[in-house]
Amino acid sequence: MKKVSFTEYGGPDVLRLVDAEEPHAGPGRIRVAVCAAGVNPVDWRIREGQFREMRPLALPAGTGFDAAGVVDEVGDGLEGEVAVGDRVFGIGSDTYAEFAVLSHWARMPAGLTFEEAAGYPSVTETALRIIRQVGVRPGQTLLVSGAAGGVGSAVLQIARERGIAVIGTAGAANQDYLRELGARATTYGDGWVERVRRLGDVDAALDLAGSGVLRDLVALTGDPDKVITIADRGEVEAGVRFSGKEENVPEALAEAAELIARGRLRIPVAKVYTLAEAARAQADSRAGHTRGRRVVRV
Repeated sequence: MKKVSFTEYGGPDVLRLVDAEEPHAGPGRIRVAVCAAGVNPVDWRIREGQFREMRPLALPAGTGFDAAGVVDEVGDGLEGEVAVGDRVFGIGSDTYAEFAVLSHWARMPAGLTFEEAAGYPSVTETALRIIRQVGVRPGQTLLVSGAAGGVGSAVLQIARERGIAVIGTAGAANQDYLRELGARATTYGDGWVERVRRLGDVDAALDLAGSGVLRDLVALTGDPDKVITIADRGEVEAGVRFSGKEENVPEALAEAAELIARGRLRIPVAKVYTLAEAARAQADSRAGHTRGRRVVRV
């Protein structure tokens, strides 16, 4: 099969489209013929070696965690739960490939394309996890720094569904997009803290962009325990939590599928790349300023 792989840590140029052995589904796993793979910041962070101390890779290594496709192999222990031919989206490993093994999945809601479906798994799990961890409740206000990307898009819609008000920051071009998702919007950059204060009090805050705003978020909430970052591991202030470990993934995927089916969650696909364009996809992801999701079509 064809697969995107790298033999050394580095920039996007280390990615290569290579011939590789097909993986197979072990117990409790499924294999899918991948139709599309989601592009996430964690993909290029791993490729750059940012996690090599805590999670060293055996190189050469593949890339990608999110995928949507058609089940073509079912591991032991899943009889009656999933079948060959099912259309699913979920989380696994080495998903920039023609075949991938998924550890967690849900059936795709009707009407969703594979490209759209591939953009949901990790971002919806992350959004549900950090909303829960930050402890924001219905009737309170959540500040989301860097709100126009995939995770931010999911956070805004899930919060709205739960009766949580949201203030979102993004670039000037994405202000209307944030408002469409129900947020009070403002731009980041000089004076952003005062602009947020003019929009209202903040009960909790999420840092999704990693742009050195943790001290400001603590000042706005008045409590470091009410701030969570998924992007600034190296700059976490005392009391501010970094959230990077998946939790309750099957439940998160099931909730995402239910919200999508009811028309309460929609994350647009910003751009679609081919497998051969994986390096460009990760470079564009690293550059930021994404509205919605980037995906690789297989």
